[in-house]
Amino acid sequence: MLQTLAVSNYRSLYELVVPMGRLNLVTGDNGSGKSSLYRALRLLAETARGGVAALLAHEGGLASALWAGPARIDARMQRGEVPVQGQANAPSVALRLGFATDDFGYAIDLGLPVGGGSMFDHDPQIKCESLWAGPFLRSANALVERRGARVRRRNGPRWDVLDEHLSVFESLFTQVADPQRMPEVLVLREAIRHWRFYDHFRSDPQAPARQAPLATRTPVLSADGGDLAAAWQTIVEIGDPQALAHAVDDAFPGAQVLIQAHEGRLHLKFQQPGLLRPLSAPELSDGTLRYLLLIAALHTPRPPPLMVLNEPETSLHPDLLPALARLIIAASARSQLWVVSHASRLIAAVQEAPACHRISLHKEFSQTRVLGQGLLDAPAWYWPTR
Repeated sequence: MLQTLAVSNYRSLYELVVPMGRLNLVTGDNGSGKSSLYRALRLLAETARGGVAALLAHEGGLASALWAGPARIDARMQRGEVPVQGQANAPSVALRLGFATDDFGYAIDLGLPVGGGSMFDHDPQIKCESLWAGPFLRSANALVERRGARVRRRNGPRWDVLDEHLSVFESLFTQVADPQRMPEVLVLREAIRHWRFYDHFRSDPQAPARQAPLATRTPVLSADGGDLAAAWQTIVEIGDPQALAHAVDDAFPGAQVLIQAHEGRLHLKFQQPGLLRPLSAPELSDGTLRYLLLIAALHTPRPPPLMVLNEPETSLHPDLLPALARLIIAASARSQLWVVSHASRLIAAVQEAPACHRISLHKEFSQTRVLGQGLLDAPAWYWPTR
């Protein structure tokens, strides 16, 4: 389970260290930094899949993702006595991301290439990476260190250099995750690759979830929900069909979901009291379809170590939010959950869970901060040096 998430110099997240619990509820006003914190978590996930540079490119490149304010904001700037301005000896450009789990910690430092001469000079370079044992990095618990193209691994009291020719555009996870030489890197990479993100469930007439998928076992619902019927039937056969049926009845009293097979494809049918025939997936309202997608995602027979839901209340009727909160709370017993929401009714219901850890974000002089977190309240955290 993730214990700490740390972000530095990313959009409005100039320096943020956030403690995490079993069920994390991220809230805040519009523009407070919820989406930035969510994107930072996605960037960390992409380090294990080799897509961190591509994801940053989709955001406009590293230069547009960096913190745009000064390296230090003093009291006179906050009072408006002097203009906001940079420092003469500003630190080097660095977008830093990291986390700590129960067993390991990891941090990555991304910067711009030095020199030039390539059409890809705007691609971020990995300046350094570090993997350690324990809640935060110290010289005594570092296990793997990477500086530019050079990587070394601790071997008792000494360090062994394993490679000096790494690509500076790819992380450790995609280059040296070797079960013999680098078992720690492999273990952490596989854990990150199992993180699951749900934030783009479409419900328009051409939405993938309205189509009939192939009849193949699907223990994990896809990110776009295109295999909803297959995932649902998989839960019925190898998961917890009673919990699945209860989740439907909790939100839509008396309703049932049926899966029918025809010519190698699966068709979802939604039967409600008072209707003479069940509704097919193309006939469902946007809210009903999205809620069924959330039920399937949260009842997966293969729970991930971390599941992230970004504004799951979208398109849902307010009366469905208490049932959604119960669904989320129940799923947190199987996976660590990260839920980003601005729906007050959902927030109030999720907060009733004893395991709920609320992270309220707000802006102070354009910097995202955790509400109520003082200098001594944040978890201990140290970034690796270049």
